[in-house]
Amino acid sequence: MTVSLRVVLDQLVDVVDPDVAEAATQIVRALVATAPRGCDVTAIVPSDAVDAASGIADISSVTRAPFSRSRLAGSWQLGVTPGIGGGLIHSPSLMAPLVRHDRVNENDQTVVTLWDLCAWESPEQLSRGSVAWNRAMLKRAEKHADAVVVPAHAMIAGLSDAAPKLRGRVRVISGAAPIGFSVPADAVGRRRDLGVPDEVIVLSGARCDDEALSAGLAAVSALNEEYAVVVLDVPEGQEPKVQDLAAAAGLRAEIVHPRAALPAADRAAVLDAAVALVAPSSLTAFPWRVVEALTLGRPVVAADSAVHQEILLDGGLAVPPAALGEALAQTLASDDARNRAHVRAMDRGRAFAWRDHADRVWALHAEL
Repeated sequence: MTVSLRVVLDQLVDVVDPDVAEAATQIVRALVATAPRGCDVTAIVPSDAVDAASGIADISSVTRAPFSRSRLAGSWQLGVTPGIGGGLIHSPSLMAPLVRHDRVNENDQTVVTLWDLCAWESPEQLSRGSVAWNRAMLKRAEKHADAVVVPAHAMIAGLSDAAPKLRGRVRVISGAAPIGFSVPADAVGRRRDLGVPDEVIVLSGARCDDEALSAGLAAVSALNEEYAVVVLDVPEGQEPKVQDLAAAAGLRAEIVHPRAALPAADRAAVLDAAVALVAPSSLTAFPWRVVEALTLGRPVVAADSAVHQEILLDGGLAVPPAALGEALAQTLASDDARNRAHVRAMDRGRAFAWRDHADRVWALHAEL
């Protein structure tokens, strides 16, 4: 008898968080590649995503939910899950049919994943609807999830504050850079198309409030040598604000390049040109760009936080926001300093892989 792990893939068509959407497809591919004997992987998708799911190799079958993603999110928030059924359900996000089920007698399981605590730590950066949905789904997870996966031990304390009844059901399984993440052969052409120079400092702009982004820009401005700056993951429509913050930090407009969410190959091309990546946000969130920079051996300077300390270890520098400039200058002080930072980053980057994530997901469901 085959045991099926049913993975929720809700963002194949309607993408609300590009990083989580990408992670979901990476996870399902890794789960397929690591499936134990007698197990397979199936998908649960919104009504308009069946064709997209069929493009993922070796998924055994697809369950079509009765609604599109937006309506499905509202339905599942209320605990209404028609047409989904039970079994072993794994969601790479909070989007899951979180309802009462019988794990002991029917072997039904539901596991969800939480990548950040932004809806609790910085709700002003999100829409009211997004904050309400995330908080409501975590409440449902408190009642009905058999386990909640987080990507770092540093998230557990904050999660315990937001959902104290989850104690004992939280598991730590880290994320990773995309499978095969590497500098593309056409990196120079991709940068040319993006308008990105061949030597830059990259700022991770995701989940950054104005204060954090200003600290990162000020760190670049404080260097004795002028570098072009690429700010990744800038929310749509926020490019002018980034330029204003850069001007306030003393950077010329023509050397500042705000960019929205980019595909993996474009991100790798940009990081290929990076002398360093600066991650100025201190929020409790998995630092996707940091892990990608480590994977490519790019020096990382990050704002001090429990998450950054855990992810970086000795692979980069985590310092108070006011010290980002000094740490960046130290990292770029000489060729020897850059080479040491490169080696440390490469060594640490090897610790993150979706295959390891998938192995631990299979082990978690076996444990449950």
